[in-house]
Amino acid sequence: MDGTIADIRGKKILITGAAQGIGEATARLCAQRGATVLLVDVKAEKGEAVAASIRTSGGDATFYAVDIRSDEAVQALFVQVGESHGYLDVIICAAGVLLGAFLQPEEFPVDTFDFVMEVNVRGTFLCTKYATPLIARSKRGVMILIASGAGVLGGSSSIAYGTSKGAVNGMSMVLAGHLAPRNIRVNAVCPGGIATEMKLDNVRDAANKQGRPYEDVLANANLGDPIGVAKLLAYLASDDGDYVRRTLFTR
Repeated sequence: MDGTIADIRGKKILITGAAQGIGEATARLCAQRGATVLLVDVKAEKGEAVAASIRTSGGDATFYAVDIRSDEAVQALFVQVGESHGYLDVIICAAGVLLGAFLQPEEFPVDTFDFVMEVNVRGTFLCTKYATPLIARSKRGVMILIASGAGVLGGSSSIAYGTSKGAVNGMSMVLAGHLAPRNIRVNAVCPGGIATEMKLDNVRDAANKQGRPYEDVLANANLGDPIGVAKLLAYLASDDGDYVRRTLFTR
């Protein structure tokens, strides 16, 4: 260590939802800072393009196309990661979807609700389940679950999304107690309004709902840049983040 703040050089960091948004920004930043990054996403073409771009810039990145709703696929992913890398230092669960915005309960399709819960809650659980043995091999393991202010501090445009993110936040608090004896720190991070593809689609839905121009609604949304959240995640992934506990909120 040379005193560098949030030194993550050499750490093995797996990031879900890494093909775009906060996951992509975090993968690029962590690789830039010297970590080995393992990118996971269902969007194969975009994910491989991000990994290839990182490698072109001199970073160490591998992409895995995985549907995190699938028990078998996630289990196979971590078997493969264990065989190729031996252990993990950090997992950042950033994969998530927002569907059903601005629908009343009686309008909300059950299959849409189920899909959001499968990706956001089941997918996060499966990744933490199969990552745990690999992270336990690290001297200082870290799990970071991306929740949201939605369902934690307030409401959401989507009943399913807000419900799922409340569940992810609760999962993080339960995992923290279970995994502390194994020297694994668990944090939840709740981003605010961040200019990701998902949020921009949500702003577009809001504009349509309100009958207002998209550009006007976007201008008033005051969205932050994904890199701002990525910097926080890189800090939490480092040994410097060791004294941070429970849930953190961003702009």
